[in-house]
Amino acid sequence: MFERFTRAAREAVVRAQAAARELGQAPVGTEHVLLALLAEPAGPIASAPALRDRQVDAGYARAEIVRRAGRDTGTTATDTDAADREALRAIGIDLDAVRRAIEENFGPGALHLPRDPAPRRKGLFRRGNGHIPFSRRAKKVLELSLREAIRLKHNFIAPEHIMLGILREGQGRGSQILADRGVDVDGLRADLTRSLHADAA
Repeated sequence: MFERFTRAAREAVVRAQAAARELGQAPVGTEHVLLALLAEPAGPIASAPALRDRQVDAGYARAEIVRRAGRDTGTTATDTDAADREALRAIGIDLDAVRRAIEENFGPGALHLPRDPAPRRKGLFRRGNGHIPFSRRAKKVLELSLREAIRLKHNFIAPEHIMLGILREGQGRGSQILADRGVDVDGLRADLTRSLHADAA
């Protein structure tokens, strides 16, 4: 199933983990997946009219994640690294293979974040290249992205399918950020579906 994920979708999954690490947060939640999807300004997600109309971009999502971090306790960091890797592997994502593929395409160390002058932290909140587990909801979003691809009769999983997974899951912080901004969910679904049909044609 791993081969169904396009390179862009694989990179988004890795970017979500990098975003959580950069923000010093764990586990990787649906909000980090949303941020990763919006982080490519020329990509199909960031250019979706339903998001542009409400000025939802990576900067906005990041600010909302930071703002909500102090008061939102919706997820906990109880997953182990091994369980998380196994869950991702079950839906066809091998993080080590994704890292290898990105480094083959973009060079060794392409995923390394620049050094942060903030002090290093221990455990799940450490900075650096340690693995951060995905939340139950984030794993569900990735599973739902596959279901969305099957529903649309696509033999690939693109970033748009992952965003459709966020919308279908509907309870995570990622979808809350969109709802609180007043994003037209039906319009966004239509935008994403149009983009996917254009890509598949």
